[in-house]
Amino acid sequence: MKEKLLGMTLEELQKAAVSVGLKPFVGRQLADWMYGKRVVSWDAMTNIAKASKTALSERFDLGFLPPLGSVESSDGTRKYLFPAAAGSAWAIEGPFPLFSGPAMAAGSPAAARASAPEAGRQLPSEGKNEGGMPSFGHNLPASGMIYGAAADADSAADSPDNAVEAVMIPEGERRTLCVSSQAGCKMGCKFCMTGRQGFHGNLDAAAILSQFVGVDESTELTNAVFMGMGEPLDNYDAVMRVIEVLTSDWGFGWSPKRITLSTIGVLPALKRYLDGSRCHLAVSLHNPFPEERYHMMPVQKAYDIREVVELLRKYDFSGQRRVSFEYTMFGGWNDDTRHADALVRLLGRIECRVNLIRFHKIPDFPYDCASDAAMETFKDRLNNNGIVCTIRTSRGEDILAACGMLAGKHSSSRR
Repeated sequence: MKEKLLGMTLEELQKAAVSVGLKPFVGRQLADWMYGKRVVSWDAMTNIAKASKTALSERFDLGFLPPLGSVESSDGTRKYLFPAAAGSAWAIEGPFPLFSGPAMAAGSPAAARASAPEAGRQLPSEGKNEGGMPSFGHNLPASGMIYGAAADADSAADSPDNAVEAVMIPEGERRTLCVSSQAGCKMGCKFCMTGRQGFHGNLDAAAILSQFVGVDESTELTNAVFMGMGEPLDNYDAVMRVIEVLTSDWGFGWSPKRITLSTIGVLPALKRYLDGSRCHLAVSLHNPFPEERYHMMPVQKAYDIREVVELLRKYDFSGQRRVSFEYTMFGGWNDDTRHADALVRLLGRIECRVNLIRFHKIPDFPYDCASDAAMETFKDRLNNNGIVCTIRTSRGEDILAACGMLAGKHSSSRR
């Protein structure tokens, strides 16, 4: 199997060039084409000699995975479906227009797939979303490493029918991409549609970066949130490699302030992330009482939320780096003043924000979203006690917006 160039660092790209008899500067040219210009085909790399590209292509693959299709919400939010690995197929029926935009550059893999009868299609929308989380800020508490429906596969390449989601959220001048880091997840949180699908493997850096490069809005993106399918810190090495590409001057050249990583609180990897990155952090909390949190989120047994918060107290979030806590509101489970007061006590002395998230009903789940009145009361109680709290606006509710809904539909249609 050929080694993938997408996801390599500048030094690795230079070594790749040298390994086939080329000068190191060709590695910098590759970085400029793939990361700077978002090019996804050899033919488009016009300042690299044809013989050099032939030598490279005989040993290396670009590694780009074009999207399988997309669906757009009435509010402008756009959800893309990507293969988790090379060889994934498309299987949702319907009339679909072809893609347009950067991924359709002449000679690109997307353009080649678009010429096939079942590729590059618009995904069907089937009315009101019935999923588990809003499309933006749908912080998915995922992997606990040792709990849930875990598979043995380390790579999603072992499951060619798997698909993952990326969501582009427009808001004013901002274009935020919510990306996935795993195919499914190991955790099995009871309110998470992705968790119900089980774990099918980690995405490699090429598959994660394909989400950034493959969306039509690639060159317009301003921000990224690792809040899609999977637990990013359970796929630490690949995610940190992607963040290096995003924040390096030879890569996307983004400031770390433009990137937020969401986690359920995988403690060993969380400390590594806090020590090795300046990007923002979002922690999936959902209940301040350990025994109640464990009822919905078995990872609580492995990584106690109190220990997570205690670790965060050792870091400074008063400057440019921010930490927020995601709190999905369930009527009758975590939405009363008892929970609000416990949350104030838990988060005391941390410069943070709490984001209240509306829950969207999913099948075979006993709770609905808390009422608007309960959410407002909860928010006011936190704000009045010194904890900045906001109610997050749901986005893309008409396009299977909950994380895992579209990929789950794709997966089920393959069976």
